[in-house]
Amino acid sequence: MENLHQRDRVGVDDCVLIDDYRDCELFLNNLRKRFNEDIIYTCIGQVLISINPYRELPIYNDSYKQSYANFNFYQLSPHIFAIADASFRVMVDEARDQCILISGESGAGKTEASKKILEYLSSVTSRSEHNIKEINNKLLFSNPVLEAFGNAKTSHNNNSSRFGKYMDVEFDYLGHPLAGHINIYLLEKSRVVYQSKNEQNFHIFYLLLRGSSDQMLTEFSLRRDPQNYFYLNQNADDDYQVDCDQFDIIRNALKMFDFSDEDEQGMFAIIAAILHLGNVGFFDEDDGKTIISNMKPVMTISKLLQCDVELLKQALVNRTIEARDEMMMTGLTRDQAIYARDALAKAIYQRLFVWLVSRLNNSLHSKRRQDKRKTVMGLLDIYGFEIFERNNFEQFCINYCNEKLQQLFIELTLKQEQEEYRREQIEWEPVEYFNNQIICDLIEEKHRGIIAFLDEECLRPGDPTDLTFLAKLDENISGHPHYCTVRQYHSKNNRQNGMIGHEMHQFRITHYAGNVDYEIDGFIDKNNDLLYRDLKKTMCSSNHPIIKQLFGHDELSIHRRPTTTATQFRQSLSDLMSLLSSKQPWYIRCIKPNNFQRSKFFDDQIVRHQIQYLGLMENLRVRRAGFAYRRNFNDFLERYKCLCPKTWPYYRGSFRDGVQELVDHFGFKADEYRMGLTKIFIRSPQSLFRIEDAFQQHKHVLATRIQALYRGWHTKEQYKKIRKSVIALQTNIRRYLAIQNYHRRRHAAHQIRAFIKGFITRNGPPNQFNQKFVRQVKIHWLTTLSESLPSSIIKHRWQMAPICCRETSRLLCNMHKQWLARRYCLAITPKRKEVLQEKVLAESLFKNKKQSYVVSIPEPFESNRLDGRMDEMRRNIFEMKFKVDDEKTQYCTMVNKYDRRGYNCRPRMLVITNKRFYLLEVKKTTLAMKESLSLSMIKVVTSSHSDGLFIVRIPIMKKEKGDLILECHPRLIELLTKFSAFAGQDKLSIDDGHMIEHQMSNGKKGQIQFVDGHRYEIMKRKDGQLQVIATSLSV
Repeated sequence: MENLHQRDRVGVDDCVLIDDYRDCELFLNNLRKRFNEDIIYTCIGQVLISINPYRELPIYNDSYKQSYANFNFYQLSPHIFAIADASFRVMVDEARDQCILISGESGAGKTEASKKILEYLSSVTSRSEHNIKEINNKLLFSNPVLEAFGNAKTSHNNNSSRFGKYMDVEFDYLGHPLAGHINIYLLEKSRVVYQSKNEQNFHIFYLLLRGSSDQMLTEFSLRRDPQNYFYLNQNADDDYQVDCDQFDIIRNALKMFDFSDEDEQGMFAIIAAILHLGNVGFFDEDDGKTIISNMKPVMTISKLLQCDVELLKQALVNRTIEARDEMMMTGLTRDQAIYARDALAKAIYQRLFVWLVSRLNNSLHSKRRQDKRKTVMGLLDIYGFEIFERNNFEQFCINYCNEKLQQLFIELTLKQEQEEYRREQIEWEPVEYFNNQIICDLIEEKHRGIIAFLDEECLRPGDPTDLTFLAKLDENISGHPHYCTVRQYHSKNNRQNGMIGHEMHQFRITHYAGNVDYEIDGFIDKNNDLLYRDLKKTMCSSNHPIIKQLFGHDELSIHRRPTTTATQFRQSLSDLMSLLSSKQPWYIRCIKPNNFQRSKFFDDQIVRHQIQYLGLMENLRVRRAGFAYRRNFNDFLERYKCLCPKTWPYYRGSFRDGVQELVDHFGFKADEYRMGLTKIFIRSPQSLFRIEDAFQQHKHVLATRIQALYRGWHTKEQYKKIRKSVIALQTNIRRYLAIQNYHRRRHAAHQIRAFIKGFITRNGPPNQFNQKFVRQVKIHWLTTLSESLPSSIIKHRWQMAPICCRETSRLLCNMHKQWLARRYCLAITPKRKEVLQEKVLAESLFKNKKQSYVVSIPEPFESNRLDGRMDEMRRNIFEMKFKVDDEKTQYCTMVNKYDRRGYNCRPRMLVITNKRFYLLEVKKTTLAMKESLSLSMIKVVTSSHSDGLFIVRIPIMKKEKGDLILECHPRLIELLTKFSAFAGQDKLSIDDGHMIEHQMSNGKKGQIQFVDGHRYEIMKRKDGQLQVIATSLSV
């Protein structure tokens, strides 16, 4: 905040503090000095002066917004955020509607000022609620949409508003935005068909051509170069500087306002149709008929607007006239056809703009429940005063609007203020000022004003022209001091007002901002604003969804002459003035530093002229001599009575005496305030801030006291209620407890008597005496049983049951065991189930048959017993080289093979698939196939001892090789179980003797002897037979 003050120590922040407040040059020098240091804001009291810098300045970021939030207007340097915050705080604190009036010439920065105010209000009211954020975003994004359709480049301003805009923003009592509404005034629709030198049409036409996609241009039959369209190529300005990204911004903003893709497409199709309409040309034939020179644009328009091409063609060159209930069609001349074409283009664009604003308003309206305590912030951004080389009907209306706004400013800040001082009998030095009411009367007075004469000329029978209108003005108001025409100068000294060089079809009005010469060409036509009935009928027959809304069928049934444009505008201005007068106004007076839109260039003459016609010096004199604050005695006392012990909480005297007590309490000097008849007037804002700051601080003290008193009263009332309730509760509880104690003792006596009788007859048949006792015994047994139920199926402990529960105990025991078994089965996973099935199979094969079976029980069976290297060789070599495609490996392990010649031990890899039995020799880097036997062709024999030896009986076809003698210790049970699972249990036999014969090569037979010993060993005996020494285990 200190930095804000540092940068604004150039010149004077508030012009009220200028030494000689009557000297216009001092005032001008102060503005120039601050402008040269990029300080564009200065104030006169609460009127903000803004000079357009024509470039972006770093004074609108979030830190600036935070700095100006919740600070009094004079506590910081002048800024547009300051006036926005001050008006917002007054609206919230005092529940009074506010409005901010932005005025100034075209190009002075009014539109940018209104956008900055909306940005600030959006930032200080932003909250996490979705609907509040949505309203804020819509308010901000309405600007690019309205600027695209309502702004254009003029000779004074590259982004000039060609319509008036008044926006109302509704807030609830907490200051949160609820809704918004936009009113528009006098769109300059003539710009659609004609632009002056170095000016352009509305932005949307250029954005559509330069920013849309190739596909959209093709769909609308458009080309990117604006020079291809008559409505865009009439002036010498071919500098089409268009930001193509702005078109996407507009489309995104439209989506935020609930525009569908069909709505956007339809709207842009209408804009394209207007461009094609300008290219429709006409020429006269020899027989006097006017025909269309090129039908291609007419057909394109018909396609885009979805209307009948023949009907459109006829409406452009013919006109139906109704006379004595008869309809006659007459052809149009070439000039009339061009007029009809342009009238249609203007009517479509104007109605489209009104429809667009209505859609924005529908989206801005609140969807929440309306708050009765809502307040409104109005924001007026309307065209500035305009003086061009050629000023026409539009400039006449625009400058009339500015006269009305100037009159409102005079009424509210100069005239009303001085009249109020007189009413309240306050000592006052009158300030002379120019009251432009005489100019407003010249334009709008009934039966005697320019608008009245224009309407009269438009409505009179015959053939009224612009020249006859000028003659009527000259005849009726030629003596007015603010009006003159060329005709007057033939009877006066021509050098008196410098109008020698002007044409005979002009008249001059001396506005508050200076002399403006208006060319009367087009005044009659533009005021009538006629659209031929044939063209209306064509548009009403359109199937285009938006055109249907723009041209309703009810228009065709209306035969009375419509209200003229000037009269409509006068009425809308009157409504606007009434609306603004009902709100507390805040003023932003925008000044342009030069006519060339150059930054860092301050033209004294231009600025001095604006200071003069804006009435800033008169405003300064009124402010310097007047009072910054005034309020009714009762309102002032009601707000600040808490600050003085003599007025708080109730003052018994009059309101005036109470206010006097307050100012005496604060020690105001005699020159700091004045007491009127009904109001107090405080001269300087600093004096008011002393009271307001004290009030804001004292509010917390009052709130604390009120809270304390309320809490004390509330606590006392609660205590009384609780005490009364406690006494009543105690009484009832004591009574209830006494009754309960009596019933409990009586019930206990009955229970004891029944228990004793039941105990005596407990083992007899059920009767009325032992029934309760037996029931109690059953409940006790069931309760004890429920707490000691076995948690596993292998636990067999069961609670002993009394005689009366033994049958029940037996049934419950069986049910519980079945439940435990079911729970155990359901908890078994598929993998666990497979393991258990294999264990069951092993039990059926080896239990009580093979001594080593007992050792295998605790260890789960696995499908792969190979180490990492061996398993990798199996996958890479066996799976890829030896295994058949439809086979699946089921078990693999390493075994020892004993030769059939000499019983030499050799390691081998054993692989069992679902079809075959493989025996592989492991070499360094590969595997060699030794045996590949079908499971269906072999049998396996093993002994009943604890050894790991088994014999594979070779099929008859391979009998010359002999049987395979293999050892897999200690996993023989696992291997043979896996083998039996896929080969069948009948393929396995267990020999319980001490000797097993086997087939050797060449048909010889061998024997393997099994003996018990202390250490497991396989060896060759001296007689050449194989001996297996197995450790003794219990089977």
